[in-house]
Amino acid sequence: MTQLHISTQFDSGAIEVVSLEDPRNIQVNIRKDSAAGFAQWFHFSLQGAAGLAVNVKFLNAGASAYPKGWEGYRVVASHDRQHWFRVDTTFDGHVMTARVKPETQCIYFAYFEPYSWEQHLDLLASAAASPHVTQECLGHTLDGRDMGLLRITDAQSSISLAEKKKVWLIARQHPGETMAEWFVEGFLERLLDPDDAVSRVLLQRCVFHVVPNMNPDGAVRGNLRTNAAGANLNREWLEPSMEKSPEVFLVRQKMLATGVDLCLDAHGDEGLPYNFVVGSEGNPGYTPHVADLENTFKTTWMASCPDFQDEFNYGRTEAGKANPTLATNWVAQQFACLAFTIEMPFKDNAQLPDAATGWSGARSKKLGASVLQPLLAVL
Repeated sequence: MTQLHISTQFDSGAIEVVSLEDPRNIQVNIRKDSAAGFAQWFHFSLQGAAGLAVNVKFLNAGASAYPKGWEGYRVVASHDRQHWFRVDTTFDGHVMTARVKPETQCIYFAYFEPYSWEQHLDLLASAAASPHVTQECLGHTLDGRDMGLLRITDAQSSISLAEKKKVWLIARQHPGETMAEWFVEGFLERLLDPDDAVSRVLLQRCVFHVVPNMNPDGAVRGNLRTNAAGANLNREWLEPSMEKSPEVFLVRQKMLATGVDLCLDAHGDEGLPYNFVVGSEGNPGYTPHVADLENTFKTTWMASCPDFQDEFNYGRTEAGKANPTLATNWVAQQFACLAFTIEMPFKDNAQLPDAATGWSGARSKKLGASVLQPLLAVL
């Protein structure tokens, strides 16, 4: 038998090997974020197990950041890093066990379908090929990576730039929530499709500012939730700094310069197997006008996309009790505008389950494309 080997020596790789002697009892621990205590993300390859019945036991799953996230969850795997599928997974409250018989000498496992830094650069380059797109570097992360922004509009529109609505889409403040960048990819593909009537109208009437990856360092390091300094970026919006959270500081600075009429912040949720949004109803500046816009947005999205729903979510925040350090709350309060956090599942959409893939990158892309319809509705 070929000797078994586990590797994490690639973009977003993360796991700790405990025992690798028996393919039926491979033992690993989920590694903590590089500078913080969050342990949930994993991404690694297993070599030398082709045709063998493999059991991978995640010994510390019950002590992870979100242990309830493992209930009803199935590990994602791939033989070619292009096509990802779900494998049989159980969780007893302490140990999570994934069972699979690899078809090739190398199989990859991940918490969710990865979105690599190379894919991110490809996404920026592909979008920037459009005449409607300007690519800008807002500054740099603590590890020296570019904070890339895409500015998108139809410059030939009869509507002046000053009259156009300023729409922002940001994603992956929490780097392990890779479905968020898949969402952006689908959004951009449709927005830049010259044959799509909805996209053409939106480009005529709006200026889009898109940040596909808010946390490049955390993404490459294989973190679930934090950047290189251990900062949870979605708790930094009230007082960001270049020393601790340059990603938020730079994007917030650009928002203050351009203005914001609508903001979407794409995320993933460990526990709930649904797609839903979180609004700003807890803000002191929340108004009936914003409430009407929220209702129009959600109603339109549900009518046009069965993968979106508004029954299962976090519940409403009590008036005046919003956390002002979150992006959605800060933006909504600062600009008196419509702002939503979009949450997608790590598991599956329980209302439209897919036994083979669960919720996936491809489905996240479709959801990203579908959000253009509610955007048009609230204009």
